[in-house]
This record gives sequence, structure tokens and C-alpha cells, in this order.
Amino acid sequence: MRKPDTARGMGAILRAVAYLGVVLAAGGAAGQSSVDPARGKAKAAACESCHGAPERPSLAGMPSLAGQQEDFLSLQMFLFREGLREAPQMAGVLNGFTDFDLLDVAAYFGRQKPVRNSTHPEAKLHARGAVLSKSMGCGTCHFQDFRGQKQIPRISNQREDYLAATMRAYRDNKRTGADTSMNGILYKVPDGDIDALAHYLAHQ
Repeated sequence: MRKPDTARGMGAILRAVAYLGVVLAAGGAAGQSSVDPARGKAKAAACESCHGAPERPSLAGMPSLAGQQEDFLSLQMFLFREGLREAPQMAGVLNGFTDFDLLDVAAYFGRQKPVRNSTHPEAKLHARGAVLSKSMGCGTCHFQDFRGQKQIPRISNQREDYLAATMRAYRDNKRTGADTSMNGILYKVPDGDIDALAHYLAHQ
């Protein structure tokens, strides 16, 4: 297994640690009175235009944020704001957001009900993805129902196109964040296996 290039990841780790101190000082992003989803809703209009809202799905290729882990969301927004994670669509979107704004927006999305996939799974592809998920240990960190935990995202019922593109980016070492473990896990995984995994995870 290749050891991923950690040059960019190390910078993200150092600055993310400081941000996590803010999360802890706020009592975490889960259920504490210092975090206000209503304030988050007022700041989330731009987010919803691409990532969807309770009454409509996200755009093609864009992850749904509803029901996502709050700690994960707030950290990813921090990385975007600080330029530690690159995505052209997010450039400048979070300029002017304070650390506590990020916590509020994360709470707004995280406490929504996840959007369920309205399409039916393809039986053979779904079964293949289930086998791959077990053999690759996806449920170890993301939990057996793939709801995620803390800084580990929910991947159940996520958009299939987004899941496939994200896994390819990890495999090809084109995406890093505060953790490079996914780069190693997906190294050399063929496109067909990635497509099966994405299909399975999107249809939970």
C-alpha cells in the first residue's frame, strides 16, 4: 500500500486542532445550548441552493448535508474557509463566517432528517457493494449503519454520484483534509468496485 503524501494534510491537522478547541469550548456541536440551529438556518441559504433543503434534494454531484454529523460539517466548513480544503464551488462562500457561525450552520443541517434515495437499487450491484463494504471495513469507522460519528461523516443515503467521485478523489490522492486514512484505504481500488460501493451506500 502506498503511503499518501501528507504535506497538505499536516497543515490542515495543525490548524484544525485549534478549531476543535473552539468546538469543545462551545460544548461540542451536538445538543448544547450554545449552538443554535435557528441562527444557522439564517446563515444557510447559500448552502441550501446547492446542498438541498428538507423539501428538495441537493444538486447533481453535490453532497446532501441533511442529517450529517455536526462535528464533521463544522470542521469541513472550517477547512474550506481557511483554504485548507480545495473545492472551486466553495471558494469564498464562507468568508465572514465566524467559528460559531459554522457550529450553528452545522447544527441546522445535522438535526434534519437525512434525505432517502427515491430510486430502487440494482440488485447485483447492491450485493457486490455490500460485500466490498464488509471486506474493506467501512462499518468500523462509519458504524454498521454508516451514520458516522463525530468527525467521521454519515455516508448512508448520500448521493451516489458524489460518493463515487469522492472515493475516486481519495484513491487518486486528489483530496486530503485533516485525515489521510481514506487515501490509503482506497488506493488502487478499481472504478467498478467504487461504483458498487457508492451504489450500496446510497441505497440504505
